[in-house]
Amino acid sequence: MNSRTIFINIFRWIILLFVQIFLLRNLAYYNLSTPFVYILFLMVLPFGIPNILLFLLAFGTGLTLDAFYDTLGVHTSACVALALVRVLFISVSFNRDAIDEPEPSLGNMGFKWFSVYAILCIIVHHLVVFFLEAFKLDEAGYTLGRALLSAVFSLFVILLVEFIFHNRKAN
Repeated sequence: MNSRTIFINIFRWIILLFVQIFLLRNLAYYNLSTPFVYILFLMVLPFGIPNILLFLLAFGTGLTLDAFYDTLGVHTSACVALALVRVLFISVSFNRDAIDEPEPSLGNMGFKWFSVYAILCIIVHHLVVFFLEAFKLDEAGYTLGRALLSAVFSLFVILLVEFIFHNRKAN
């Protein structure tokens, strides 16, 4: 990774966490759906990032959000689970060494691939967040509903952000 990529990712981390903490924290639809746009940072990290660094960044991002949300490790666990899903999905999707694109964004990978990738990452993240937050199985239906509604809301916001800010490939 060159210094420009590092600067862009630090800037992306700061902006997405700022938006999540100060704007989206209290945005909820009848306490059923809450968007988590900060996970976009973990999703669009470059393909060439070492796995240990990815997991450390996921841990740090979740820990930072837990400090502001006062959730005692819920977001940390969910971010680490998202990092694991990311590693597994990318390794199953294609050979990591034969990738021409620098990062898994909508502009680089196309709508179909990015949508499947985003849906998988978002659903795993949200299931971990909401089931650890509830920490009881007697309300599993309600918790599952909250997780899925939030996943749809988050997917909409993440795709909107990607459509607005992604760099289109030059043909």
